[in-house]
Amino acid sequence: MTMILIGFGSGGCSFSRNDTSAYAKADDSDLTGSIARSAKEAPPTDTDLAFARNAASDVLSKGDKDSSQHWENPETGARGSVTPIAQSYAAEDGRKCRDFLASYVNGSTESWLQGAGCQSSRGRWEIHTLKPWRS
Repeated sequence: MTMILIGFGSGGCSFSRNDTSAYAKADDSDLTGSIARSAKEAPPTDTDLAFARNAASDVLSKGDKDSSQHWENPETGARGSVTPIAQSYAAEDGRKCRDFLASYVNGSTESWLQGAGCQSSRGRWEIHTLKPWRS
């Protein structure tokens, strides 16, 4: 026979106090670094953009027309993916270039970035534009 014991004693205490002057009061000037800004106020950081640029360079170097590359910044929790759009084109200086869209997700913030990269003489894709997407 198996016996199960359940604790019946759960303690706790409470009190009420009508005098609220003893409690700390905070206003907007009391915010500290431990209180995060709302995600709507948090634009991509420079390191977020660096991760997105790396992913863009990787996916453009694959040359596939239907590929995407995931990226994530473990420091900020931001993440997204980069997808080339349209076909490559020749820049004024003769380099092969291609446009792309990158998603940006951080907390409840979701947005899009647009960019372009061109292939260097060494074959590596260099991202020269990455900015908020304007439809």
